[in-house]
Amino acid sequence: MSDAGAANVLVERDGGVLTITLDREDANQALDWRTRDAMVAAFEQASADLAVRAVVLTATGTRSFCTGADLRVPMPELSKPEGAPKRAPGDVSRGIANGWQRAVTSVLDCEKPVIAAVNGTAAGAGMHLALACDVVVMADSAKLVPVFVRRGIAPDAAGAYLLTRLVGPAAAKRMYLFGDDIPAADALALGLVSELAPADRVRTRARELADRLATGPTRTLAMTKRLINRALDGDRDTALVEEAWAQELIMGTEDANEAIKAFIDKRDASFKGW
Repeated sequence: MSDAGAANVLVERDGGVLTITLDREDANQALDWRTRDAMVAAFEQASADLAVRAVVLTATGTRSFCTGADLRVPMPELSKPEGAPKRAPGDVSRGIANGWQRAVTSVLDCEKPVIAAVNGTAAGAGMHLALACDVVVMADSAKLVPVFVRRGIAPDAAGAYLLTRLVGPAAAKRMYLFGDDIPAADALALGLVSELAPADRVRTRARELADRLATGPTRTLAMTKRLINRALDGDRDTALVEEAWAQELIMGTEDANEAIKAFIDKRDASFKGW
């Protein structure tokens, strides 16, 4: 991760909430590879840090949340043998897998709940970045833009995987085949986002939700997130086995024991996060 990329991602922990803020307003929050990798590193660190119990993902300004990839900043290339093509078979798919797919899965796989504060336009891979979050608070003036067909490319950044699970095949096809903007009110009606807020309150509302989650049983939240994310990927027997083992693991945590004691003592539980 380069210093340039890190400078474009503001990371701040306040109590149990880690806020990751994209800071490339001059590029409408389009992310070059260095900024994207810095964001991924922040999510990976959030998973491992016991002091972090919830994450907020947002961006500076009010115009854009994230508008996908900034291709103006080229990625470093390995030296090639004489006569080798500029682009060899496998280069594009490898770049997608190690790039935006890794960015989106860093959110999906983060062991802490992630709340998106979508302060402005979320376009292309930036739309998928928002949809990967566990709770999405969207400014009522913002919009989602499935821009891929306008650029003559197929959806990437795990978009078809995410969108089909959220709205079903027919609605996902309509969105991607036509590529029309999705205003905030429509995004809420379709179930793409959790709630709307005035533009000047979207980050505040996301933080309120994060504060609530940060007082919860963190390992239970992580396991719940994992079970839901995987629920549509396998058969019933596999899902039930995973559920049983999840409960086996969680029942051994201090927070689970605290919840039982609190129930017996008729008091509110005080969770530590482990």
